[in-house]
Amino acid sequence: MVDADDTEGGHPLHDAPVAPTDVGLIDGLVTTRAIRRYTDEHLPEQVLRDIFFAATRAPSGSNRQPFRFLVFRHGPRADAVKQLIARGARAIWDAKFTQDGYASGSGADAASPKARMAATMEHYVDSFAAAPVLVLPCLNRYRAPDPSEGSNVYPACQNLLLAARAYGYGGVMTMFHKEVEADLRALLDLPDATTIAATITLGRPAGGHGPVRRRPLGELVYEDEWGAAAGWAVDPPATAFTAAGPPTVAP
Repeated sequence: MVDADDTEGGHPLHDAPVAPTDVGLIDGLVTTRAIRRYTDEHLPEQVLRDIFFAATRAPSGSNRQPFRFLVFRHGPRADAVKQLIARGARAIWDAKFTQDGYASGSGADAASPKARMAATMEHYVDSFAAAPVLVLPCLNRYRAPDPSEGSNVYPACQNLLLAARAYGYGGVMTMFHKEVEADLRALLDLPDATTIAATITLGRPAGGHGPVRRRPLGELVYEDEWGAAAGWAVDPPATAFTAAGPPTVAP
């Protein structure tokens, strides 16, 4: 075992290269699903280092890199943050469950996709505070808030989730912090110009990754004019689809 004091950078990982993975780029892109069920396994520090190294390689306008990641694993502070956001998760999910009618229609059938999603979310919210790793991606604002400012932080979040997939872990990005943001900011003593952009949990999937279900490509990719599907926008063989989408509001 390498003694931290014997390394130039003060930590054994200073001399450890980024570990290779067996997951190809395209395979990772098409199989990275939202992971909401985790085992109790802790993420090794080298895995964390490699995941966050990949996250921080994300593109950034003018290479400013105004994003920062607050990471919480275990200990009193981490437990307090997880419990606080778990409270927000419960409030947000309960409201969404009612608003989106998860208990009615096909949601009343336990075997339906809608009911299965509700069960998955219920488990996720119930066990939120037990997630092995909680990440708060933050944005250091250097100009007034703007709808496009997410471009300065969310590419790094996507890199984070893709890297976790490559190393056999997984995660999901939510906005559960919004419900308790004032208390969270006070607990963490965040600078006024720093905004919390998301809440991400990470861990070893209790299930597994796999091909994700999306709408047909022709419904999502247009060419030359709005609503005109590109002729080449056809899905590969054996693609699985979903009917899920934004809630429909009656006129």
